[in-house]
Amino acid sequence: MKITYDPEANAAYISVLDPIPDGAATTQIHSIMTPGDRGEIILDFDTDGHLLGVEILQANEVLPPSVLATAPTNGPTATS
Repeated sequence: MKITYDPEANAAYISVLDPIPDGAATTQIHSIMTPGDRGEIILDFDTDGHLLGVEILQANEVLPPSVLATAPTNGPTATS
């Protein structure tokens, strides 16, 4: 697993499979709101229904600062 963070978009991405091949995420489940509506979670799945990754929007409201501080800021934050 790998986590990346894009501070400009305030979005983090947790890759279950690293790297995720281009086009591998064929299904997404959108608009999973976190408690208190502080952020949004998007799940990416492959054609077999395997979880590939998790995108977290408003990441600085949802993830601990220590996680964001150590997450690389290079690379993709989403597969969509």
